[in-house]
Amino acid sequence: MTTVYVPRDSSARSVGADEVAAAIELRAARQNTVVEVVRNGSRGMMWLEPLVEVVTARGRVAYGPVTSDDVAGLFDAGFLDGGAHPLGHGVTEQIPWLAEQDRLTFSRVGVIDPLSTEDYQAHGGLVALRRALAMTPQQICDEVTASGLRGRGGAGFPTGVKWRTVLDAPGIEKFVVCNADEGDSGTFADRMLMEGDPFMLIEAMVVSAIAVDAREGFVYIRSEYPDAVATMRAAIQTAYQSGWLGPRVLGSDHDFHLEIRVGAGAYICGEETAMLESLEGKRGVVRAKPPLPAIEGLFGRPTVINNVLSLASVLVVLARGAEFYRDFGVGRSRGTQVFQLAGNVARGGIVETAFGITLGQMLEKFAAGSASGRPIRAVQVGGPLGAYMTPAQFDLALDYETFADAGAMLGHGGIVVFDDTVDMAVQARFAMEFCAAESCGKCTPCRIGAVRGVEVIDRIIAGDDTAANFTLLEDLCELMTDGSLCAMGGLTPMPVRSVLRHFSEDLYRPKGVQ
Repeated sequence: MTTVYVPRDSSARSVGADEVAAAIELRAARQNTVVEVVRNGSRGMMWLEPLVEVVTARGRVAYGPVTSDDVAGLFDAGFLDGGAHPLGHGVTEQIPWLAEQDRLTFSRVGVIDPLSTEDYQAHGGLVALRRALAMTPQQICDEVTASGLRGRGGAGFPTGVKWRTVLDAPGIEKFVVCNADEGDSGTFADRMLMEGDPFMLIEAMVVSAIAVDAREGFVYIRSEYPDAVATMRAAIQTAYQSGWLGPRVLGSDHDFHLEIRVGAGAYICGEETAMLESLEGKRGVVRAKPPLPAIEGLFGRPTVINNVLSLASVLVVLARGAEFYRDFGVGRSRGTQVFQLAGNVARGGIVETAFGITLGQMLEKFAAGSASGRPIRAVQVGGPLGAYMTPAQFDLALDYETFADAGAMLGHGGIVVFDDTVDMAVQARFAMEFCAAESCGKCTPCRIGAVRGVEVIDRIIAGDDTAANFTLLEDLCELMTDGSLCAMGGLTPMPVRSVLRHFSEDLYRPKGVQ
């Protein structure tokens, strides 16, 4: 019997993976060939989806992008034995785009059957949890701290310090929450991990619960991710049946219960305190800090909040040791980051690599330039609130400190590319417009400032008293940055200021020219 892998990842399904899987099964049945079609996660090479892999004596051989109409030709070419075909790419692991990455958190994604406990354990699953069960909570927190791991949700706060704060907080009831409300434009790593390696998140949640002495946890997933929600729910049910969740986890003295909660699609609920409000059944509105969620979080109890990538990284730390993880990266940016290439790129997808690669190397080596073939003019890094970078900045290393020094941020690792046809005045306006639409409305600088920002930019574009309105826009950006309660209003000026600094020529137009 030959094993064929066809992704069940929603990105692959959106371009016909289900039809490809059905066509392979039908063709094999007609030829009386025994084939097992396994629906795996995506390898992250989006320009090759649907990517079909066949297990051969040489290893898994890749073909893509495959349509249902290509299946007959693949069979005729002997693809079940790794035969040559125009859609063939050789052994999957040897494809340079994959081979040149440092896949730690994504090591199983695209490799395993996401809902197979046997496959999960055969590829390193439960190693971290078993080690955690043999450690004290203090030892776990110390190990995570020693690794240098910082939160991958955008703020970059040291994960071990956050866990230690919750552990030391008074109270017998504590919670762990995974923030999977991945709302930044051009980001999809959390979704791919949940769809391609759901037991990873479950295991990591249990480890975090042991570290802070919590017995209940929640995964908050955005409603736009129905496949991730379904996969996580199926995995949680299996985990309960396998003794990985519930009373006496893996026969230990630790109890842990995990639930999925689905958000209603508000971008602001990606902010941790607004997410807590939503989890409590309230409108998603940010809370003032202090108190920090680590002291008074969900239902007023000490709460650990991490995003999916942070928790996935914890498993690497616990399974392979703090020193192993710390050896990746530069400066205070340790380990790997999962960068997501999107926008006008020839090769979009997931690139996991150690901190320190430059933005230019990322665009040349992995993105392979723009999809249009035109010169790249601007790159937004860090989501819709991130700065726009120019070609003159492509030599900047992708790490927290370097980007902060440049008035930018890495955020969740999203990289969105624009060629030289982009109108940067439109992009500056979009930042303010986005904030006006997504603000929770609690604080005036964000709620009113974003609306006024759109109006001022419109006046600048129309050529009305340009110099005075430029000054007014700068003042407004300063007010929003310093006066907003959370990053929604506080970071909205970042992309606007980057346009003012590097692309001001797009804003200077003759009066009446749009």
